[in-house]
This record gives sequence, C-alpha cells and structure tokens, in this order.
Amino acid sequence: MSVTNEEYRPLIVAFCCNWCSYAGADLAGNNRLAYPADVKIIRVPCSCRVNPAFILRAFQRGADGVIICGCHPGDCHYTSGNYYTRRRMALLFSMLDYLGIEKERTRVEWVSAAEGAKFAATMNDFCKTVAALGENKRLEDLRCKK
Repeated sequence: MSVTNEEYRPLIVAFCCNWCSYAGADLAGNNRLAYPADVKIIRVPCSCRVNPAFILRAFQRGADGVIICGCHPGDCHYTSGNYYTRRRMALLFSMLDYLGIEKERTRVEWVSAAEGAKFAATMNDFCKTVAALGENKRLEDLRCKK
C-alpha cells in the first residue's frame, strides 16, 4: 500500500454575477492576488439566476463547497435580483441542513467590481473552511467519479 503526501485540496464551485463578482475576480487576477486554482468560477448574469438545483447538482458532481457571489444588496444591475438570491438561499440552506450537508459548505457573499482584494480573501477563507471539513460524500454520485 503506497502512501501519498498529497495534501487534500477541495473543489469549490463559485457562481459569480457578471456585473460585480466576476469583475471582482477579474480585478483580483489583474492585481495578482492569489486564491486557490481549485475554485471553478461559473459566470451568471445575476446571482438570482442561480437555481438551488444547480447547487445540489454541483455537490452531486463532486464539489466540496459552493459559493454564490453577487452584487451588494441595493446595487444589483437588475434592481432587486440579489434580494431574491438572499431569500432563495435561506430556504436552500435549511434544505441542505435537512439533507445532512454542513452549512459551512455553502456561502453567499456580496462582492462588488472594485473589491478584488475582498474576492481573493473570501475565496481563500472559504477554501480553508471547506478543507477543514474534508471531502463531501453526502450527495456524491459515484457515476460522476473519474
């Protein structure tokens, strides 16, 4: 039996709104602020377009953590989209609790286009939190494994 010294690195799926959070991620890259390469960013027009089924599907496909990033409340490009996000995610978090998934595996953050440093810090903190929880096996679909 061989022992590997490979450190566990969680797979994180980040749903980022096009107008603020994705631009914040771009600014973090332009400023060469480091955050883990295991964060897979999915660009959405608005955070309210993230269906709770997308988050469940990400966990099913092997994600260890999912984060939704949107505009600050009151600054949404689509007027009130992030209010819908906040309401929808509150319901999703209670459902994830019912399914036995730790609440620390999901997060909603508001990051503007000018907050590249906040985006990088948020991703680093979230990755550290999820890494401490370990691999997510609760909703894992074995057919999705390589």
